[in-house]
Amino acid sequence: MKAMMLTGIRQMEMKEVATPAILNDRDVLIKMKTLGVCGSDIHYYVSGKIGSQVVQYPFTVGHEGAGEVEAVGEGVTLVKPGDRIAIEPAMPCGECDQCKVGRPHTCRKLRFLGCPGQAEGSLSEFIVMPETSCFKIPDQMTYDEAAISEPLAIGLYAVKQSIPMEGAKVGILGFGPIGMSVLLSALAMGAAEVFVTDKIDERLKIAEKSSALLTANPDREDVVEKIANRVPELLDVVFECCGQQDAIDSAVELLKPGGKLMIIGIPEFDRWSLPVDKSRHKELTIQNVRRQNEAVQPTLDMMADGEISVSEMVTHRFSFENTKDAFDLVAGYKDGVMKAMIDFE
Repeated sequence: MKAMMLTGIRQMEMKEVATPAILNDRDVLIKMKTLGVCGSDIHYYVSGKIGSQVVQYPFTVGHEGAGEVEAVGEGVTLVKPGDRIAIEPAMPCGECDQCKVGRPHTCRKLRFLGCPGQAEGSLSEFIVMPETSCFKIPDQMTYDEAAISEPLAIGLYAVKQSIPMEGAKVGILGFGPIGMSVLLSALAMGAAEVFVTDKIDERLKIAEKSSALLTANPDREDVVEKIANRVPELLDVVFECCGQQDAIDSAVELLKPGGKLMIIGIPEFDRWSLPVDKSRHKELTIQNVRRQNEAVQPTLDMMADGEISVSEMVTHRFSFENTKDAFDLVAGYKDGVMKAMIDFE
């Protein structure tokens, strides 16, 4: 089969590799249909690493995928050949202390698609996954929606981990696909007012179309002042979704006393800095978000029921052969890109 593999910093080549085989009774062979380019894929593309996870070339990234079941192991009961599925990229062991207490997303032996040292990614014609990573989708759901369920599940999980949304005043700093996933989830769960910041005006226009009450660009205006003028008592919760220190600084200013800061963005540096005096006097709660936990099926259900629409998220499409063009576009934040999709057919 063909696989698009990283071969160096900002280098990518199509290679012929062996089609993966079903080795275990619960394995599922999947024919890939579409894949979304994620910010973490771009980290590996431009830097060759995320923290301690360093690419050994050649390597295949990609984890926001959807496809069709090609074949199944003898013990598979959840799906069958021909089923259309969304793919959960995480493969927890099910046996460690974290898995046993209901935290498979922090599994001690977690394997994740497209993560160096764990598993090759899904930028290939076929992949093999355990059946627990395969979620059947209804006939009316598109493969785009199925693939986007992965980042959307992160947004839904983050919102559920934050505060009760009913009537909440919410800030989202960074409006890429994760920021948009937080917005859609927060509104679906009853947030009263959502304020969005980003440095790309085209993304702010999407936020406005998606019912953000107010948007602001930190490159052109004082976002803290603009939001505080609208909400003098400040915000109940702020989601940091861009991995930038200036966003953390703004979040501390924007939160009301007793507010909560949710950190989702993946920075390119090793340490955050927090203003001790203000964060202590406000008694802020700070929580990191690690991917998602048990949120894929609820996300698919909410899309199927019309509670969440991702129709504004996909802005660009590329063929499998032109994957590098997609990565260059996303890496450069060009042309107002929100989500670039790779089509395998």
